[in-house]
Amino acid sequence: MDLLVSVALFGLLATAITAYGYGRYAKPSGLLQQLHQDPGAEPVTLDRIGQPKQSKLVQKVQALGQHAPISPEDAQSARRTLMAAGYRRESAVALLYGIKLILALTLGILSIVFRSDITLNPVLRIVLPVAATVGGYWIPGFLLERRVSKRQQKLRLSLPDGLDLMVVSVEAGLGLDQALQNVGRELAGSHPELSDELSLVNLEMRAGKRRAEALRNLAQRTGESELRKLTAILIQSDRFGTSMAEALRTHSEFMRTRRRQDAEERAAKVGVKLVFPIFFFILPSIMVVAAGPGILQVFKYLFPLMKGIQ
Repeated sequence: MDLLVSVALFGLLATAITAYGYGRYAKPSGLLQQLHQDPGAEPVTLDRIGQPKQSKLVQKVQALGQHAPISPEDAQSARRTLMAAGYRRESAVALLYGIKLILALTLGILSIVFRSDITLNPVLRIVLPVAATVGGYWIPGFLLERRVSKRQQKLRLSLPDGLDLMVVSVEAGLGLDQALQNVGRELAGSHPELSDELSLVNLEMRAGKRRAEALRNLAQRTGESELRKLTAILIQSDRFGTSMAEALRTHSEFMRTRRRQDAEERAAKVGVKLVFPIFFFILPSIMVVAAGPGILQVFKYLFPLMKGIQ
């Protein structure tokens, strides 16, 4: 049984490494897409920007997720979270719940199969499959939340550069629509997340949405507070006819000042956060090194001497 578990874990690890390397470095689909354009390919729509082509395995998982018993409120909440993470396909919600069901079922079955090899009391033997099933259903949502946080951080850090480029574009005589398009095109290499969001704003305005509505969709789609402030500034400046370049420059300076203050705040918290690691890990080592030889001498000479006196 131990050999079977070892072989299964090795196969799973090898498969994961191979899939990651194949998608990360080989990228055959991206290379073929650059070499030629398939005339029978599906047209690019708003929900396909920055999204890879779905494989047959993904389609099967999506079909399984469509049968998940979820309420419209949960589906809407999952839709907002997926859009904040950068997944804008209509099938993203079904794919997420399909992954949850498969992972929960897999971990539940594995916990039932291997619990006989683990020394547990009867209560833990019952709790383990339940905990594994619940954990498998919860893990994809947790990973999705982490991806949302990382993407929002990338958007927040890329905003000052985007604002500077937007200021230059506006001062050069471009309108706001052309400035957004220019910024989205120029930042495609350095800040792809912000470039995708601005490109989507441009596509929405081309599709007929009003500029204010497209900017509000940008703020709601990302869920980033700094983007909410930026969209509010752009909407107000466009509505009242104030200087767009001056407003953007002021907001860019404010964001850089805020970033510097956040860095100073995190640096000031380092001393407090180091108290517990120093007390529990570093201080015992120092005590062993400093007082260890003396304590050994006490045990070697003083205790035998005290026994001799008695």
